[in-house]
Amino acid sequence: MIFRTATREDLPAVLALLADGGPSPVTAAHERAFDAIEADARNELLVLADGADVLGCLQLTYVPGLGQGGRERALVEAVRVRADRRGAGLGAELMRRATERARERGCGLMQLTSNKRRTDAHRFYERLGWARTHEGFKLRLAD
Repeated sequence: MIFRTATREDLPAVLALLADGGPSPVTAAHERAFDAIEADARNELLVLADGADVLGCLQLTYVPGLGQGGRERALVEAVRVRADRRGAGLGAELMRRATERARERGCGLMQLTSNKRRTDAHRFYERLGWARTHEGFKLRLAD
């Protein structure tokens, strides 16, 4: 398995992961978002791949702040493993490598949110040592 920064060629596979395997065509908005992530040193779109086959993905965003002794925090988003490969430890490997990246960067903590309906994901994160320490809120600004 290779853990690496996503390339533009990975975009269709990443979008399919985010859509849980369903069709998700690459749009101009996706292309712009990919370009913005790629150009921003505080963002990384990362994939776990077997050759050209993308098996998992996540996005890390490094957030500066005054807490944690002025250290950045790593915000983890869009964690997905291909449905037919779940249960084989790939998600744990993906998160382990993301944690290594955040530590190497000097982050003081990692955080993520997970939809309340994703109970399997919650058990997964707890098995990896993540704790439910805060209640999250979101305000939708667009459809």
